[in-house]
Amino acid sequence: MLPGYASYTGSLNIRPARPEDSGFVEMLYRSTRDDLRLIAAEDDFIEELIGMQQQAQTVGYGDMFPNAMYFIVERLGDRIGRIVVDFGHNEVRLVDVAFVPQARSSGYGTEILRLLQTAAMQARAPLALSVQRSNLRAKQLYAALGFVSEGGDTMYERLIWYPA
Repeated sequence: MLPGYASYTGSLNIRPARPEDSGFVEMLYRSTRDDLRLIAAEDDFIEELIGMQQQAQTVGYGDMFPNAMYFIVERLGDRIGRIVVDFGHNEVRLVDVAFVPQARSSGYGTEILRLLQTAAMQARAPLALSVQRSNLRAKQLYAALGFVSEGGDTMYERLIWYPA
C-alpha cells in the first residue's frame, strides 16, 4: 500500500520523501526538540547540539533499519509531517512519526496509524513501534488503536498491533 507511490487517506497525502524535502525534515526535527532548548546554554550551542542529534538519528536509522522507507505527510499540498517505516520480514515497523506543531493533536497521527494497520494487514504482519515510557498521551492513542505492550527497556516500551 505505501511503498513507492502516494497514498491518500482522509485529508492526508503520503508520498515518498524527495531530496528537496531535506530542509523541511530538518525544520521538523528541530520542532520536536524543545527538550534540548531547556538546557542552560547559549542558543548557538543548543542549535548545534540539535543538529548533531538529528545527524545521529539519521545515521542510527540507517544502521538499524537499512531498508526503511521515508515518507512525507501532506495536507492540502502543505508538508505537515514525516513517517519512517520499515517493512521487515516479520513485521511492519513504524520507526518514526513527527508532525509540525500546528498539525499535532489534530487526528493526523490516528489517520497515519490506521493506514499503517491496513498495510500491515495486507502484508499479514504485525505493526510494531517503540514509544517513550513517559509519553502517556501517545500510549493512550496506541492503546485505543489496539496496540499491546511487549516489553522494552527502561526508556522505551515496545508496542505491537496484530491484524485480526
